[in-house]
Amino acid sequence: MRDVVTGARRVVVKVGSSSLTTAAGVIDEQRVDALVDVLGRLASGGREVVLVSSGAIAAGLSPLRLPRRPRDLATQQAAASVGQGLLIGRYAAGFARHGLTVGQVLLTVDDVTRRAHYRNAYRTLRKLLDLGALPIVNENDTVATEEIRFGDNDRLAALVAALVQADLLVLLSDVDALYTGKPSNPASRRVPIVQTESDLSGISISAPGSRVGTGGMVTKVEAARIATGFGIPVVLTSAALAGEALSGEEIGTFFEAVARRPAARLFWLAHATAPRGRLHLDPGAVAAVVARRKSLLPAGITAVDGSFAAGDPVDLVDAGSGAPVARGLVNYDAVELPALLGRSTPELAAALGPGYEREVVHRDDLVLL
Repeated sequence: MRDVVTGARRVVVKVGSSSLTTAAGVIDEQRVDALVDVLGRLASGGREVVLVSSGAIAAGLSPLRLPRRPRDLATQQAAASVGQGLLIGRYAAGFARHGLTVGQVLLTVDDVTRRAHYRNAYRTLRKLLDLGALPIVNENDTVATEEIRFGDNDRLAALVAALVQADLLVLLSDVDALYTGKPSNPASRRVPIVQTESDLSGISISAPGSRVGTGGMVTKVEAARIATGFGIPVVLTSAALAGEALSGEEIGTFFEAVARRPAARLFWLAHATAPRGRLHLDPGAVAAVVARRKSLLPAGITAVDGSFAAGDPVDLVDAGSGAPVARGLVNYDAVELPALLGRSTPELAAALGPGYEREVVHRDDLVLL
């Protein structure tokens, strides 16, 4: 038995489209009810449960007579607007059988990338849990653009788990575990536990998503990386085995969490922000930022890309390789920086005033990637 699973008080569960709907794009009532019964028993037993549910677009296909998941954004949004109501209605009726009230929380990328929105989302979820409700979170596909193109809600689930400081994240799919190759290949073996990144070496995780979903194993492994990096263990298994997984049975794949949970602010900066630009660093600046954990000064920057304002997140990249080495909140607008590059802060202060003696990115606002 997995004691860390049975001892988890606050659990985030993510379920994908293919686990909730038929291939024709109709909500599978038996599958939904089976999942609701598992989570209903969990919540009725005194544990806090947050459900991150895909399926809005998929559930809207049949009512709109769409033969397959549309590729154009407008039709995706139309399908989501129809399917989301059907999906939440089914959940509300199902959880009511367990005496539970559900609350719908629809998020966009901005809600988990902008700091003020991030705090608002936390307060909403926290209050729902305090009031005994079960939050059901989904990407707001009717207005969102980036997340629809990104694919599945796996990353969103990892960010929600960190947002509510969950004790466990459970990723439910139509595959019962992570395998060393395609699950249909007899030579593939189940990976029971992932303790370090080296445990993933040699494993093929590039399988695409299902016909009605857009995620794949690669998005689930990436979500597990994000969650475990925040100190949250992860179980990856199929929706059909959700009950056994949440009971602590050693099925699926278990991803161990890091020993220490990082500061929430730096975790947010690393995983929940989209960079608005790039600062190219010379070798000396790369060494100062990465090896010596120093602030970034204008003297070490060789070029600036993007359009950003002071306070926006930017990536710090190695000018030689082009690889991002860190992300931070910049203290200058993009239009200000070109005139400052390669100059020392004392020189800038003497020429332009004491306000230009500040760092471009302070070390307290910087996280290594």
